Amino acid sequence: IQSRFGATNPDHDILFTFNGTTSGVRVPNLDWISSDRKGLTFNDATSAAFAMEIDWPKVDVTTFSWQKVLGGEGAHGVMILSPAAVHRLESFDAGRALPKIFRMTKKGKDGKTQIDADLFAGATINTPSMLCVEDYLDALQWSDSVGGLQGLIQRSEANLGVLDRFVSKNSDWIHFLAADPTIRSNTSVCLTLDLNKDQVKKFVSLLETEGVAYDIGSYRDAPDGLRIWCGATVDQEDLEALTPWLKWAYETVKA
Repeated sequence: IQSRFGATNPDHDILFTFNGTTSGVRVPNLDWISSDRKGLTFNDATSAAFAMEIDWPKVDVTTFSWQKVLGGEGAHGVMILSPAAVHRLESFDAGRALPKIFRMTKKGKDGKTQIDADLFAGATINTPSMLCVEDYLDALQWSDSVGGLQGLIQRSEANLGVLDRFVSKNSDWIHFLAADPTIRSNTSVCLTLDLNKDQVKKFVSLLETEGVAYDIGSYRDAPDGLRIWCGATVDQEDLEALTPWLKWAYETVKA
């Protein structure tokens, strides 16, 4: 399925996922978003932030998870708002009561609705685990040590490159789920195998039994195959060590 990016209406709000973790696809760029739009763009960057270039003037609401590219703890995330998104919050009347956890505005002293700045200054309804916070701070420090954002992107692209070269040399039995390289994810890399469902299960089980790779089977609703994480926290050398095992598993299953 090819998305008709150019068909988007700049007068409407646009909601999109930058990178599909379960399908191994991504948007190639944000050129299809108008700079003169009246609507807001909502960008789910869960597994794209810190691994892909994001044209920030093109996005108004961006969310991402600590858990994905920097390997932080689950259940924690970040929301980034543009001035246009803040204006929408301050001018929009939901017409109904909202649960406290979803409220991002409050009444100012002048009675007007304004963004609740406390939410962006460390105030929370309940205190999150400080151990999780420290873990993420440590992840950010590590990111700086490998070259910051560009270093993280380069590491992820290099990891994808390892699998790309392997697939090219073994294209008679392994393939990218995303045939078009321009929309191929460099974090959640999905592969298909010329094997039936039971053979794929045996393939994955063999790698787990040998202690080579764990939980690399495709997502339950995706075509049978492999899903290999290639984010920046994975070392290129580890993926290079994995590829001979992939071929071994295939030959073992087919024998």
